[in-house]
Amino acid sequence: MLSRIRDVRRAKGLTLADVAARCTPPTTAQTVGRLETGIRTLSLDWLNRIAAALEVDSSELVQLPDQASLSVAAILDADGAYAPSKDEKLLAPNIGGDMVGMRIEHSIGEYRQGDELWLEKITPEHFGDALNLDILVPRPAGRFLFARLLGREDGKLHLLPLQAGSRQQVVSDPVWIAKTVRLMRKL
Repeated sequence: MLSRIRDVRRAKGLTLADVAARCTPPTTAQTVGRLETGIRTLSLDWLNRIAAALEVDSSELVQLPDQASLSVAAILDADGAYAPSKDEKLLAPNIGGDMVGMRIEHSIGEYRQGDELWLEKITPEHFGDALNLDILVPRPAGRFLFARLLGREDGKLHLLPLQAGSRQQVVSDPVWIAKTVRLMRKL
Protein backbone atom coordinates (compact mmCIF):
# COMPACT_ATOMS: atom_id res chain seq x y z
CA MET A 1 0.00 0.00 0.00
CA LEU A 2 1.42 3.36 -1.03
CA SER A 3 0.99 6.13 1.53
CA ARG A 4 0.12 9.77 0.91
CA ILE A 5 0.85 10.78 4.51
CA ARG A 6 3.80 12.98 3.56
CA ASP A 7 1.87 14.74 0.79
CA VAL A 8 -1.11 15.48 3.05
CA ARG A 9 1.12 16.54 5.97
CA ARG A 10 3.09 18.95 3.79
CA ALA A 11 -0.08 20.32 2.19
CA LYS A 12 -1.31 21.18 5.70
CA GLY A 13 2.04 22.79 6.58
CA LEU A 14 2.75 20.39 9.45
CA THR A 15 6.05 18.89 10.60
CA LEU A 16 6.59 15.29 11.61
CA ALA A 17 6.66 16.46 15.24
CA ASP A 18 3.34 18.30 14.79
CA VAL A 19 1.63 15.15 13.52
CA ALA A 20 3.25 13.01 16.23
CA ALA A 21 1.95 15.35 18.95
CA ARG A 22 -1.57 15.35 17.46
CA CYS A 23 -1.78 11.54 17.50
CA THR A 24 -3.85 9.89 20.22
CA PRO A 25 -1.92 8.69 22.10
CA PRO A 26 1.02 10.88 21.06
CA THR A 27 3.91 9.22 19.29
CA THR A 28 7.34 10.32 18.03
CA ALA A 29 8.30 12.24 14.91
CA GLN A 30 10.60 9.33 14.04
CA THR A 31 7.67 6.89 14.05
CA VAL A 32 5.59 9.16 11.80
CA GLY A 33 8.58 9.50 9.45
CA ARG A 34 8.99 5.73 9.27
CA LEU A 35 5.28 5.30 8.51
CA GLU A 36 5.53 7.95 5.75
CA THR A 37 8.51 6.32 4.06
CA GLY A 38 7.30 2.74 4.42
CA ILE A 39 10.15 1.68 6.71
CA ARG A 40 7.48 0.80 9.26
CA THR A 41 4.33 -1.09 8.22
CA LEU A 42 1.29 1.14 8.01
CA SER A 43 -1.40 -0.84 9.80
CA LEU A 44 -5.07 0.11 9.75
CA ASP A 45 -4.74 1.35 13.34
CA TRP A 46 -1.84 3.64 12.40
CA LEU A 47 -3.64 4.81 9.27
CA ASN A 48 -6.65 5.87 11.36
CA ARG A 49 -4.49 7.52 14.05
CA ILE A 50 -2.55 9.55 11.47
CA ALA A 51 -5.76 10.47 9.59
CA ALA A 52 -7.30 11.77 12.84
CA ALA A 53 -4.13 13.75 13.58
CA LEU A 54 -4.22 15.30 10.09
CA GLU A 55 -8.01 15.82 10.30
CA VAL A 56 -8.69 13.95 7.06
CA ASP A 57 -10.52 10.79 6.10
CA SER A 58 -8.20 7.78 6.17
CA SER A 59 -8.93 7.14 2.46
CA GLU A 60 -7.07 10.38 1.65
CA LEU A 61 -3.84 8.85 3.01
CA VAL A 62 -3.78 5.89 0.65
CA GLN A 63 -2.59 6.11 -2.93
CA LEU A 64 -4.47 3.75 -5.19
CA PRO A 65 -2.66 2.09 -8.13
CA ASP A 66 -4.92 3.68 -10.76
CA GLN A 67 -5.06 7.10 -9.10
CA ALA A 68 -4.00 9.93 -11.36
CA SER A 69 -1.19 12.31 -10.40
CA LEU A 70 0.56 15.39 -11.78
CA SER A 71 4.26 16.17 -11.53
CA VAL A 72 4.97 19.36 -9.60
CA ALA A 73 6.88 21.70 -11.94
CA ALA A 74 7.16 24.63 -9.52
CA ILE A 75 6.45 25.72 -5.98
CA LEU A 76 5.16 29.23 -5.25
CA ASP A 77 5.94 31.01 -2.00
CA ALA A 78 6.30 34.63 -0.86
CA ASP A 79 9.57 34.99 -2.78
CA GLY A 80 8.18 33.72 -6.07
CA ALA A 81 8.10 30.44 -8.02
CA TYR A 82 10.97 27.96 -7.96
CA ALA A 83 11.64 24.38 -9.04
CA PRO A 84 11.22 21.68 -6.38
CA SER A 85 14.44 20.16 -5.06
CA LYS A 86 13.10 16.62 -5.59
CA ASP A 87 10.37 14.90 -7.57
CA GLU A 88 6.93 15.72 -6.16
CA LYS A 89 3.46 14.67 -7.26
CA LEU A 90 -0.01 16.11 -6.80
CA LEU A 91 -2.49 13.29 -6.40
CA ALA A 92 -6.10 13.49 -7.46
CA PRO A 93 -8.28 13.61 -4.35
CA ASN A 94 -10.02 10.46 -3.21
CA ILE A 95 -13.76 10.57 -2.92
CA GLY A 96 -14.19 9.19 0.55
CA GLY A 97 -16.72 9.02 3.29
CA ASP A 98 -20.18 10.32 2.51
CA MET A 99 -19.53 12.96 -0.16
CA VAL A 100 -21.92 14.98 -2.32
CA GLY A 101 -21.24 17.51 -5.05
CA MET A 102 -22.64 20.91 -5.93
CA ARG A 103 -22.27 22.83 -9.20
CA ILE A 104 -22.29 26.65 -9.15
CA GLU A 105 -24.64 27.92 -11.86
CA HIS A 106 -24.26 31.67 -11.14
CA SER A 107 -21.49 33.52 -9.31
CA ILE A 108 -22.30 34.10 -5.66
CA GLY A 109 -20.03 35.22 -2.86
CA GLU A 110 -16.53 33.92 -3.54
CA TYR A 111 -17.78 31.20 -5.89
CA ARG A 112 -17.77 31.62 -9.68
CA GLN A 113 -20.04 30.23 -12.36
CA GLY A 114 -18.76 26.78 -13.32
CA ASP A 115 -17.15 26.02 -9.94
CA GLU A 116 -17.75 22.59 -8.50
CA LEU A 117 -17.78 21.97 -4.77
CA TRP A 118 -17.13 18.70 -3.01
CA LEU A 119 -18.97 18.49 0.29
CA GLU A 120 -18.71 15.96 3.10
CA LYS A 121 -21.95 14.98 4.82
CA ILE A 122 -21.76 15.12 8.61
CA THR A 123 -24.21 14.33 11.40
CA PRO A 124 -25.27 16.63 14.28
CA GLU A 125 -22.56 15.45 16.69
CA HIS A 126 -19.96 16.78 14.21
CA PHE A 127 -21.66 20.06 13.23
CA GLY A 128 -19.06 21.96 15.28
CA ASP A 129 -16.41 20.80 12.76
CA ALA A 130 -18.10 23.00 10.14
CA LEU A 131 -18.07 26.25 12.13
CA ASN A 132 -17.22 29.21 9.85
CA LEU A 133 -17.37 27.00 6.76
CA ASP A 134 -19.84 27.09 3.89
CA ILE A 135 -22.36 24.30 4.29
CA LEU A 136 -25.28 22.77 2.42
CA VAL A 137 -28.36 22.29 4.59
CA PRO A 138 -31.26 20.07 3.42
CA ARG A 139 -34.67 21.73 3.76
CA PRO A 140 -38.21 20.36 3.32
CA ALA A 141 -39.60 19.52 -0.13
CA GLY A 142 -36.21 18.84 -1.75
CA ARG A 143 -34.86 22.36 -1.20
CA PHE A 144 -31.46 23.31 0.21
CA LEU A 145 -29.84 26.28 1.90
CA PHE A 146 -26.18 27.04 1.15
CA ALA A 147 -24.71 29.35 3.77
CA ARG A 148 -21.84 30.01 6.18
CA LEU A 149 -22.28 28.30 9.56
CA LEU A 150 -21.87 31.06 12.17
CA GLY A 151 -22.77 29.02 15.22
CA ARG A 152 -24.93 26.42 16.85
CA GLU A 153 -26.96 26.98 19.97
CA ASP A 154 -29.79 25.05 21.63
CA GLY A 155 -30.23 22.67 18.69
CA LYS A 156 -30.36 25.47 16.11
CA LEU A 157 -27.90 26.43 13.38
CA HIS A 158 -27.13 30.12 12.84
CA LEU A 159 -26.44 30.62 9.13
CA LEU A 160 -25.47 33.53 6.92
CA PRO A 161 -26.53 33.02 3.27
CA LEU A 162 -23.89 34.07 0.73
CA GLN A 163 -26.14 36.41 -1.28
CA ALA A 164 -25.29 40.09 -0.75
CA GLY A 165 -27.61 41.77 1.72
CA SER A 166 -28.97 38.49 3.11
CA ARG A 167 -30.00 38.27 6.74
CA GLN A 168 -28.89 35.61 9.17
CA GLN A 169 -31.17 32.57 9.27
CA VAL A 170 -31.78 30.16 12.12
CA VAL A 171 -32.57 26.53 11.27
CA SER A 172 -33.42 23.71 13.67
CA ASP A 173 -30.76 20.99 13.54
CA PRO A 174 -31.28 18.94 10.37
CA VAL A 175 -30.44 15.22 10.22
CA TRP A 176 -27.23 16.08 8.32
CA ILE A 177 -25.35 18.96 6.73
CA ALA A 178 -22.54 18.88 4.19
CA LYS A 179 -19.44 20.98 4.76
CA THR A 180 -17.44 22.25 1.80
CA VAL A 181 -14.08 20.47 1.62
CA ARG A 182 -12.83 21.07 -1.92
CA LEU A 183 -13.28 23.67 -4.64
CA MET A 184 -12.72 22.64 -8.25
CA ARG A 185 -12.34 25.60 -10.59
CA LYS A 186 -11.41 25.91 -14.23
CA LEU A 187 -9.38 28.98 -15.04
